[in-house]
Amino acid sequence: MKTSIVAGLTLSALLGSAFALAAPQSGPDPKMNYFVTSKGLGKGGNLGGIEGADRHCQALATAAGFGSKTWRAYLSTQARAGKPAINARDRIGKGPWYNYRGEVIARDLGHLHGDTLDLARLGNNITKLTNLTEKGEVVPGLNDGLNPRSREYAYMLEQTVSNRHETLTGSQPDGRAYPAGKDYTCNNWTSDEHGTSDNLRENKGANVQVGMSDRNGGGNGSWNSAHGTVGCSQQDLARTHGIGMYYCFASN
Repeated sequence: MKTSIVAGLTLSALLGSAFALAAPQSGPDPKMNYFVTSKGLGKGGNLGGIEGADRHCQALATAAGFGSKTWRAYLSTQARAGKPAINARDRIGKGPWYNYRGEVIARDLGHLHGDTLDLARLGNNITKLTNLTEKGEVVPGLNDGLNPRSREYAYMLEQTVSNRHETLTGSQPDGRAYPAGKDYTCNNWTSDEHGTSDNLRENKGANVQVGMSDRNGGGNGSWNSAHGTVGCSQQDLARTHGIGMYYCFASN
């Protein structure tokens, strides 16, 4: 009888420890200055320009209790009508950056983008389990929520476990803008124009360069520059497993 009581107490202690480890963090770490948006704006690649994208970052951060910081979308723009290009990497401060749990994502811009061979080999700390939203959520990635309808936007809104790892950046791997010409930014974040598969295969018409929040999937699996899309409409983004989410960094 005594052995059973001891065994029961030991099991209870072990279960308690397991549940404690599995329990979600009660709130964001005070150092948080980086997140993936928990939702898009619902207009495909039309974010209201880069300024509208910034406002969305700021609103989500404010709701999470971090409105005192200045938040910027990790997005590039291409040179248009006399306006120079903007590089995503030039908008986000100098680092270091921390996620919801206070884990270091990258020490600085060089570490974030792998600016040298040694830094590229080292890699930043962006993974599926560290690339969290402002709510501390893991973004469903490749092979999550598999269903024939998982490329439909309406279904993705209903089934929040479905893959949505494509993250808008409009950027090259080094965090800089693409040259003027072919569209990589949904006309600098103002277009929700519908496209076709040719847009993805040959970058014809409306398009946007995306990264993979889980670093897994089509193209090279890059966190910030994996491949283009079939267009800029909300449904076009869904066809390749995106809902219009993007990265936000506190620039101060």
